[in-house]
Amino acid sequence: MEKTAHNNAPWQHEHNFATVNTQGERNTRYVLYLTLITMVAEIVAGTIYGSMALLADGWHMGTHAAAFLITLFAYSYAKKYAKDPKFAFGAGKVSVLGGFTSAIALGLVALLMIVESVNRLLNPENIHFNEAIFVAFIGLTVNVLSVFLLKDHHSHDHGHSHGHSHCHHHNHEHHHHVSHKHDAEHCHEETSGNKAKKTHDHNLRAAYFHVMADALTSLLAIAALLFGKYLGLNWLDPVMGVVGAVIITSWAWGLVKQTGPILLDASIEQGYVEQVVKCIEQAGTDHVADIHVWPVSADHYAAIISVVTHENKDARYFTEQLSRFERINHLTIEVHSCDDSNCRRHTVEA
Repeated sequence: MEKTAHNNAPWQHEHNFATVNTQGERNTRYVLYLTLITMVAEIVAGTIYGSMALLADGWHMGTHAAAFLITLFAYSYAKKYAKDPKFAFGAGKVSVLGGFTSAIALGLVALLMIVESVNRLLNPENIHFNEAIFVAFIGLTVNVLSVFLLKDHHSHDHGHSHGHSHCHHHNHEHHHHVSHKHDAEHCHEETSGNKAKKTHDHNLRAAYFHVMADALTSLLAIAALLFGKYLGLNWLDPVMGVVGAVIITSWAWGLVKQTGPILLDASIEQGYVEQVVKCIEQAGTDHVADIHVWPVSADHYAAIISVVTHENKDARYFTEQLSRFERINHLTIEVHSCDDSNCRRHTVEA
């Protein structure tokens, strides 16, 4: 028996949810080059002139260079495997993972800063103020330039989702074996304020925090060293180290809280789920039996919804009802048609 060929294209779509930020990637590469040049210059100068301050700052720059390499690797990996079928929803979470990894590295840097600062408080060392101030100004200059390279391209939030929706009443022609007309309302999500699409590049945000952390460290160090040189307050140097470490830890923890739930497939906010349920159940004859909405990248969500209906409706009907929920990029509807004596089930992806 000859097999009939079917065109499945109308029911298929891409699974490419990778973060694309060409300009951010390019600027991160510039920052890496700048950091590496400064690192080598400080290590060589510190070795030649016997300056521990130059050597320490040079190796410190090396930790941030490693973080930028993580950022660039995540961008490269995401592009390379964006359409690889071995990933169920593409490589969209790679940039999120890069941001999470860099946040952990940032936290470790802060921990080392605290340990070193406490050690300096307990065991004060003779400070070469002029050298140390010179090194701090070099670090500040390099990192301020790096901040400007990354600042305009790290992600911002636009608009806020609210847990309610507007519905527009109209007649919807629905076909399932035979034609039926359903008196249906078409729902959509509502946002207030700026309706620009949300974009989150946690990978680049982590790189931005690294240069911000270094700039903050240099700024606090300069202030402490000037007070130490002119007022004799040498203890301010390690205290400022602790202050900087606490602030950096706060940044790192904030980034972990943003990226962790995405990596763990945490559900979208409850208010949004309630919008979806309300839209499906508005007719009174349809009920949501089970619903899962979770992130497949920083900005894209997938949904699996099980619906029980007492009318002759199929999955395409509910797919159209939810078509304006723009945050759901991959939707699977499972419909159980129930007449109290017999339930039949069919599934379609949209």
